[in-house]
Amino acid sequence: MRDIKMDLLSVEILTNRLKLKPVSMAYKEEMFSEFTEDITKYMCPRSPQHISETEAFIENAILDLAKGSDLRLVILKKDSQEFLGCAGLHGMLGKIPEFGIWLKKSAHGYKYGLEAIAGIKNWADKNLDYEYFLYPVERENIPSRKIPEALDGKIIREYEYKKTNRNILNFVEYRIDKNSNG
Repeated sequence: MRDIKMDLLSVEILTNRLKLKPVSMAYKEEMFSEFTEDITKYMCPRSPQHISETEAFIENAILDLAKGSDLRLVILKKDSQEFLGCAGLHGMLGKIPEFGIWLKKSAHGYKYGLEAIAGIKNWADKNLDYEYFLYPVERENIPSRKIPEALDGKIIREYEYKKTNRNILNFVEYRIDKNSNG
């Protein structure tokens, strides 16, 4: 892998409509208010109960950026700088990094998720030495499943995750190869 540790804190990825840049405290209010129970329905983490949880997440994300292990970005509309959500590439110190993304409710349905993940993949193709990407997603989350499928992702495994005593998530994990669309 190329040594990009110092660059992660200043990475900026531009797509047709989006600007992705490292998470920071400047977005804590929006992250806290938009990462709701409805948004986390199909995700492992729960929505934060207090803004201090969001602040702790951001602090850890900045440490991960500094270590070069995870690329954690906010997603903004390029023209207005409106906050749309967060995306990331986790496990970058290994050969099989994993995508993650969430968008605020009002940003759903505009294909911002696909555009953000494709933008991160294009950046990674130029900057990382990897075997392939993983994209885990809850089986019932059809809109999110369309993202890896649009990038020629193939399901390589399925597993359950016990989120709470009453809630079990059923994940499918996609493999997205280097030569896939993006």
